[in-house]
Formats: sequence, structure tokens, C-alpha cells
Amino acid sequence: MQVAELHKQMNVHKTAMIHPTAVVSSDAKIAANVKVGPYCVIGEGVELAENVELKSHVVIEGTHGGTYIGAGTKIYSFAVIGQISQDMKYYHSEEATGLTIGKNNIIREHVTIHMGTPASEGTLVGDNNLFMVGVHIAHDCVVGNNIYIANNVPLAGEVEVDDYAIIGGNSAVQQFVKIGKYAIVGGMTGVDQDVLPYGLVTGNRPMYWEGLNLIGLRRKGFSNSQIDTIKEAYKILFSDELFVNRMATLEMLAEDSAEIKEIVNAVKNRSKHSFTKPKQ
Repeated sequence: MQVAELHKQMNVHKTAMIHPTAVVSSDAKIAANVKVGPYCVIGEGVELAENVELKSHVVIEGTHGGTYIGAGTKIYSFAVIGQISQDMKYYHSEEATGLTIGKNNIIREHVTIHMGTPASEGTLVGDNNLFMVGVHIAHDCVVGNNIYIANNVPLAGEVEVDDYAIIGGNSAVQQFVKIGKYAIVGGMTGVDQDVLPYGLVTGNRPMYWEGLNLIGLRRKGFSNSQIDTIKEAYKILFSDELFVNRMATLEMLAEDSAEIKEIVNAVKNRSKHSFTKPKQ
């Protein structure tokens, strides 16, 4: 059988480059200019968009809900993507709701990203993220765009990480925790409470609020005026006033500030773990 005919039967675009040692399900969909390296395994229900590149020994499964990998994403050796979750409520039934990964992500060696469960519409990962060696993204996580997660960081189930956040190496993020936009988590931090937007947190039981992510904000083009506004908002939030009064003041200020509105929304929509506060 000619290669072109084989590709047609396997839903593989004629410009895709698949190493002869790779195992590709006939149900998988492989778009133009995809590269699949030696000894990769691509299961049924997997869709690889244009210019996805898999180095050697990558495993991608999609049997129980479907796995989509967006254009331009690169996945390095020994990553395992799209397996069912480790949530014991669904482990034996293998119920799943899929995994969607956006475009232009870099997924390094030994990263694992699991399917969603019926508790959500699936595990969701956005665009332009870097997941370094050994990162684990568990079931039902929602990970945004332009995020850096350093080596050996596990995200437990149903964690949310918003755009431009950074998580330092060997940190661990507890289930349901939310990490806000432009926040940074110091290395080896036990993240057991929400991290509010623009903040810097560190420490391990207890974790504490150390201040603003000033270097990150300046690198991303925040003006001195914007940074001063964020500082003032957190002075109000962490003051000794009654919480209801603090929030009323911030809601009023949020009418004229997108940054304060982001903070207010994060506080209002905080997880059951509440949010990190300054060290006492």
C-alpha cells in the first residue's frame, strides 16, 4: 500500500512525518506538518493540529473523552498526555470528559497531563505555556496562557492557574486552589491557599504573602501608576478594617481600575481554602 493511501485511511495528512517505529491509532487525526518521533504511541481519540512536534517516546491517549493538542505545541520525550485521572471516584469506571491543550505550548520531559472527570467539561490548557520537567497537571485543572511552571510541580485536581502566572520548582499546589494573573509562587512552596493576582507568595506551611510580583509586572509593561494602584488596593485588603468594609471600598475603586477589578473578582470567587495573607 502506498504511503499516501495509508495516510488517507489513518486520517494522517500527507505532509505529516511519522517515524516508522511510532504506533498511531487509525482513529487518530494528524494534521499537516506534524512530526511524530521514534517510539511514540498515539491512541484513538487523539487529534494533533498543524505543526505539533512529538519527540521520542511520547504517549498520548484519548480513548475516554478525546485529547486535542493545538498547533505548534512541542512535547518532549517520556511525556504522557491524556490518561484517565487518578480521582478514585472515576478510576475504575474510567469516566472522563477529555483534555484540550492549546497552541504553541512547550511540554518538557516526563510531564503528565490527565483527562477531566464528569465534575467538569474536561481538563483545559491554554496557549504559549512552558511546563518544565516533571510537571503534573491533574484532572479538571484550568490552566490559562503564557504560564511558566518549573520542574517537578504537581497541580492537584481542579486547580486554576490564570494568565502569566509563574510557579517555582518543587512547589506543590493543593486541590481547588486558584492562582491569579501575573502571580508568582516561590520555589518549594506548599500552595494550600489561593494566590491573588499580581502577588508573590513563598513558604511551606504556612505559605505567606510576601508582596507584589514587581519584577514580573515591570517586565510585562505595567506602569508605575498601575503598580501603585495595585499596592494601594492590597493595603486596603490587608488592613484591620472589617472585611465587608474593605471589600466595599475596593469595589468602589474597581470602577476606575481594571487591576483592582481583577483583585476584587479573585477575592469574591476565592476557593474554599481562602487566600494567602501577609506573614504575621
